[in-house]
Amino acid sequence: MASLAVGSAARSFEKHRKSFSLLFYRAVRDLKPVWMLEDIRTMETFHQEEDASQRIYTPSEALLYAIVHDHQAYAQYLLSRYTDEALAKPGERFCCCPSSAPHLAMAVRYDRRYILGLILQETHRAPSTPPYTERAGCFHMEDGRTPLHLACELLRPEAVIMLLGNGVSPHALDRNDLTPLDVVLEKLRDSKGVNGGERRQCLDNLLMFMPKVRFKMRGALCREPERWSKVLGEETYKYLAGRSPAPLALTAMQTVLKQLSPTTFPDSLHELPIPSSLKPPGLPVAQRDRPRAL
Repeated sequence: MASLAVGSAARSFEKHRKSFSLLFYRAVRDLKPVWMLEDIRTMETFHQEEDASQRIYTPSEALLYAIVHDHQAYAQYLLSRYTDEALAKPGERFCCCPSSAPHLAMAVRYDRRYILGLILQETHRAPSTPPYTERAGCFHMEDGRTPLHLACELLRPEAVIMLLGNGVSPHALDRNDLTPLDVVLEKLRDSKGVNGGERRQCLDNLLMFMPKVRFKMRGALCREPERWSKVLGEETYKYLAGRSPAPLALTAMQTVLKQLSPTTFPDSLHELPIPSSLKPPGLPVAQRDRPRAL
């Protein structure tokens, strides 16, 4: 009889807990005001008599929901009020590996550019070791790829330039020893024509932040010169294959970009006194010009 009572109480508690979780999820999805979300998030629920009460969602877990549903005001609040906690490893229910960067990866995957910019700016104010921007994604969700690899895989040129401009290394390796440049080249290989749209934008953005080109597919380029010349264009192909130096315009832009501080990017890039046609394609809106979420 006692065991039946305990089992019934446990089921009742679990149902109660799930109802609160669903309430929070729906509130974020419906873009409810920040104060309401915080009231729900910080409600305490008792797990067992011998355990202390705990909050339903941590700031880190709440930030993941804010990213998924593009709740910009809530993301801004969490990052400014709980910077370290918001960027910490989420709980086990989100299946994130230690030392991963799930929030950056999630912002890239869902193309949440405004929130991505907020996260990147906060990483400058609260540096960590290793740097948050250099961490790989979750092996279960992102196969160990860094957020930059993911941006290239999903063909998000604006995310590519935001990550690079904020100091992310273009030479990072994934679990297969591929660089982001390798990822873009694989995408271009499957494209039709020399322009390649967003594929080409991702490539051009990468090269502007890569004074030294290192990638795994150079041998493939050299073995199929005709194919890759058609895909990349003669000038870019010769440069990547190591047959000619970097084009003068690219070298000049690389030199300029090296002088810009990641802490003021992309504002500093917008303020450069050069024609917009010379600036990286897919240039994000300046931080100060972004609409503030209500």
